Amino acid sequence: MAKTEVILTHNIVGLGGESDQVKVAAGYARNYLFPQGLAIPLTAANKRRLEVLKQRRGEREAHDLNTMSELSKSLSKLVCVITVKTGEDGKMFGTVTSGMIADQLKTQFEVSLDKKKIHLEHPIRTLGEHEIELRLHQDVNTTLKLRVESTTPVAAPPAPAAEAKKEEPRTEKRGRRPEAAGERAEGREKSDKGFRPARGDRGPRTERPSRGEKSSKPDKSAATPKPGSAS
Repeated sequence: MAKTEVILTHNIVGLGGESDQVKVAAGYARNYLFPQGLAIPLTAANKRRLEVLKQRRGEREAHDLNTMSELSKSLSKLVCVITVKTGEDGKMFGTVTSGMIADQLKTQFEVSLDKKKIHLEHPIRTLGEHEIELRLHQDVNTTLKLRVESTTPVAAPPAPAAEAKKEEPRTEKRGRRPEAAGERAEGREKSDKGFRPARGDRGPRTERPSRGEKSSKPDKSAATPKPGSAS
């Protein structure tokens, strides 16, 4: 395949930067690079344009470096939030990719960033906070704080039955202390009208006659004569 030398007038990924002299396939240069204005043929006349191209490239790279340095400082202070759907167990449906992060940077902060500058070792599959590496420039790297949240509301766990019931005060059944029993006995001896002596302080009881003893009452039949009897 025939090759030809060209001078690039723009950066082309995988090929070179502005003002670089590279060899490419003749058909690729003739059918794509030249019509798109991305390169010019390497001729004596075009070599004079190299200095102009190099100067323009230097100014552009300095501007890019300054822009990316300022952007790096701003992005390091931001927290990008991405919401995803999850199941009841908290597992995500799908993953978070660099393209999703680039879209959210544009939506939330109006920052246009090529997703190729967002470096992920592997797609994000878990909720929580993550630190993402950003390769903004060959001389500028920074990190972005990313928080992945779920759009699925988390159901509150049911309260245990022991906690749901109101605790009732526990009362202990204890035997009566002798002192307390004595105090209550003395209290019952007091009436509302005054002080009533305790049983132990009362006078002697009057003994009742036993059933076997005869009553000392006089016999009425002997004292009163019957009518009609002789006197």
